[in-house]
Amino acid sequence: MKTNETDNSIIERILAGDKSGYRDLANRHKDYAFTVAYKIAGTREDAEEIAQDAFIQAFQALPTFNQEAKFTTWFYRIVFNAALMFKRKNRIQTEDIELSQLAQSVPADTTNELKISEQRQYIQKALNYLSPDDVTMITLFYLKEQSLEEIAQVVGISAETAKVKLCRARKRLAETMNKILGKEVRTLI
Repeated sequence: MKTNETDNSIIERILAGDKSGYRDLANRHKDYAFTVAYKIAGTREDAEEIAQDAFIQAFQALPTFNQEAKFTTWFYRIVFNAALMFKRKNRIQTEDIELSQLAQSVPADTTNELKISEQRQYIQKALNYLSPDDVTMITLFYLKEQSLEEIAQVVGISAETAKVKLCRARKRLAETMNKILGKEVRTLI
């Protein structure tokens, strides 16, 4: 794969019968697909399964992809929907053992590292209490630095609605953080 090759040129290769294009496209977008799935599913194993299912769905639907649109927006909408469907099927909340062990083994050699680790831990805990829609909005905007227009395309809503949903998701995150930490929430900021 050429590093400067566009998604559309890879898709053209795939549609022309080049099987290596599937690998190239998957390698290019696997991390982000995993991240979106993980933020909704909450466990590494589930996120890997969701991402794999999303790639299969995308590859099967590739002939119908409108190449005038942005591939990433189209694909991440597939990942988002696959994750939501998975979450609806499996409503049991589980804690990722790796995260628990990681939280226990955080090096306490510097105050800053500990503070950052603590912030991440509490934010992740608060995110676990939010709806998948709220988690998706926060993840896409803050962690993946998507614009409101890109989020709107991924989620299938207008940019104005995305702005309102993001605002409400932030409010619910703050409320959840306050419930979890009480007055201590100010020390994390």
